[in-house]
Formats: sequence, C-alpha cells, structure tokens
Amino acid sequence: MVDINRVYQTVLYILNKEQRGYLPPSEFNSLAELVQNEIFNSYFPDGNQLNRQNQNNTQNDTEFFNIYENNRYKLYPFEHEVSFNYDLTYTCWSYSPTTPTAYGGTIRLLGSILSTYDRTNVSPLQVNNIQVADIGPSITSITQLTSKSNYDKITRSKLTAPTKKYPLAYQYSLTAQNTTTQAVLNINPLPDSVTVNCIFEPTTPTWGSSTGALGQLLYNSAVSNNFELDISEESNLIIGILKYAGVIINNPTVIDVAMQEAQQVQVNEKS
Repeated sequence: MVDINRVYQTVLYILNKEQRGYLPPSEFNSLAELVQNEIFNSYFPDGNQLNRQNQNNTQNDTEFFNIYENNRYKLYPFEHEVSFNYDLTYTCWSYSPTTPTAYGGTIRLLGSILSTYDRTNVSPLQVNNIQVADIGPSITSITQLTSKSNYDKITRSKLTAPTKKYPLAYQYSLTAQNTTTQAVLNINPLPDSVTVNCIFEPTTPTWGSSTGALGQLLYNSAVSNNFELDISEESNLIIGILKYAGVIINNPTVIDVAMQEAQQVQVNEKS
C-alpha cells in the first residue's frame, strides 16, 4: 500500500515550493480516487499488450525483470476467492459483500468459477426396491463462463449439454430491487456451492483529519484509507494528482511538468 498522508504532504510541498497554490483535503481526496482508478484500470490493457509480447517470446523472462509478471503482481492485492450464495427468489448464484468495504466492495472481473456438487443424498438409487442414497466424494469442477446466447445454444443440445464435470454458466444483472448484489451467475447443472476467483476494485482512498488545538487540520489515520496500489506506484500517484491539481489552480506550469514526468515514467516502465 501507499501511505496517503505521505502522498498528500508531497503534493502540498511541490505546490507550495514556488507559491503555486494549495489543494484542500476534499479536492485532494477526489483527485486521489480519480488517479488511483486511472492507474488500476491501466493494468488491464497493459497486461494484454505485455501478454502478447510474452506469448511471442519477445520480452525478458529473467526472474525479477519480467514486466508481464510485474504487472500481474500489482493486481494480486485485488484478487480474492469469494463464496457465492444461491438466491431462491431469483434462482441464481450471486455475491453480496458482508460489509460495504469488503475487498474494496465492488467486483471488477470474474476469474475461475468452481462449482461443487455434493453427492450425498442427491440422486436416490433403487436397489432391490429399496431406496438408497448416492453417497460418494463431492465433485468440484471448473465452470466455463459464456454468453447468454451461447449458453442457450449449448444447453439445448443433447450432445453439448453441460454436466457436473463440465458445468456451464453465464453472467447477468438483476433488477434494481436487489441493489447490493454485484455479480450474478446462472450455472447448469445447479451446484451445491460456488466459489469464484475475482478481481475487486480498490477501496476509495481518503485523507482524514481531526481538528487541532489551534483549529488546524491534523492527519488522522483512524478515519483515513491508504492507496491500495503497490508501493512502486507512489510516484505515479503524486504526478497524476499534480497534473489535475494544476487544472484546479489554473497553473499550466504544474500541468506541463507533471505531464512530462508521467510520460517519462511510462516510457521507462514499458521500454
């Protein structure tokens, strides 16, 4: 994580060094969220580009200098395996966070979907006219995620119909009546439990404060949220916030310097 107070103090220092203006905490928090989201969202197109280089064997694969793996490493803090619950009302599997800020609170992408089928008392068998339970080990299968149209085509064919070893799912959205649900899955055949590896969006960064004896604002870590990005992104956060701060205080010098620094950082990271 990146310490939000250190970033804020650095931004204020640079702005005040030549009397270029002041950035209030409320405006800083808004810019902090914006820049963090920009950096986080850049990981996905960058990852696609680097993956193509990786597949073509055109990039370095040295242990500590593989830029594709370095990009993946930055996403690890946002990767969590969570349990989905079956919603009897909507007959679907859905995820709703236990708290508003759990794992950042919002799912960005779904990864591997694991469907588990418990064979105990599932398919009754007849042996000498006596009903017995189909008892055996549970089956956990990787579920293929597809579009709704492909799902309909596949499930309607006897040759391609999904099974417990090869289940099929599609993702969709519920009505506005269930606003806490973030991701919804329809899985065939119906499993007994579902876990999904997800990428969550970062928690909103907040520089919180309390009032000092002289009425001044003092940093209060108890009501603050640090940036969830990797520590290597600290300079990018500072440069990005300065870029937008230059717009707010109407100082083109700050904008130009920040833009030049940002471009140089990108060149260094991708070269």
